[in-house]
Amino acid sequence: MDSKLIISIVFGFTAFILFNTVFEVKFFEGGLRAILDVLDTLAEQLGKYNTKRYIERIKKERIIKRKENIFTKYNRLVEGLILDFNMPLTLESFTSILCICFAICVLVVVFFMQNITLSVVVTVSLFVGILTYFVMQSKSIKAEKLENIMDAEDLICPLARDGVLVAIKKVMESEEYISPNIRPFFQQFIDNCESNGYSFKQAITLLNRQLGPKFDNFTKKAIVFEYNERKGMADVFLDIVDENAVLREINNRKDRIFRKMNRDYILKTAIIVLFFIYALSVPDFKDFMIHNDIGKFINTVIISIVCLSFARCQALQGNLGPGGANL
Repeated sequence: MDSKLIISIVFGFTAFILFNTVFEVKFFEGGLRAILDVLDTLAEQLGKYNTKRYIERIKKERIIKRKENIFTKYNRLVEGLILDFNMPLTLESFTSILCICFAICVLVVVFFMQNITLSVVVTVSLFVGILTYFVMQSKSIKAEKLENIMDAEDLICPLARDGVLVAIKKVMESEEYISPNIRPFFQQFIDNCESNGYSFKQAITLLNRQLGPKFDNFTKKAIVFEYNERKGMADVFLDIVDENAVLREINNRKDRIFRKMNRDYILKTAIIVLFFIYALSVPDFKDFMIHNDIGKFINTVIISIVCLSFARCQALQGNLGPGGANL
């Protein structure tokens, strides 16, 4: 686009806004309100549709066991992300938002590439990369929660001789000992035992569900200790401290390996991007890569390889860690 035309458009747009502001002329007020009303109606109908689908899915899952397929894996992935990031969304509403964003992204990419098929491929690759990034952040959240649970276990286990409830209450006396991320669960456990009429087994089973599988071993030993206490039995809790020490060492080694993998990937990707940007300084190469169909196809392949290799790298890391039970 010619620079004079761009400058003229900018000046014209600025003058239009200034005219509206000074003279309080609202050219598009009625049209804007109509558009907002339409969007509000569409959002309301989409919300009702998603609620209906959510209720049907919950009823179906209680009757029929889900078969392992790509849709089941997608549902499990999205439900995990919603839980980890504490999103105020359901699986259906998340999927709807994802589809809307996908359609908008396709339109934007089509505007630049002028090719619908290649634009869809590029958009799919970009969304795979974005979802992979959020999965990577989700793994970090889970690793932090795992570390918080192990820290809590290391504090509670040596004090369990006087009873698990007493040990947890002693540790909860200081706000510094248990992470704020899991502290409310332990406080709820204490309230359930002392005020809400729960039995010890019911309360700690609920706490186990809230903290995840990493807390399974402690829960089993706590129930046995509470109802079948014998002399010397409290020493079984010290095994958990030893296991946590080994688990930390394993996770530290994995973390070093994963950091190196991610660093190598970022370095290689940066080299490719910088080389491509430098190559665009050559007019013929720029014209070929941006305006020629073969060049657009090559760009699509490059973007797809970068995004899919990133997803593959994170999938390998997911298969190897973090150590301990999945949260």
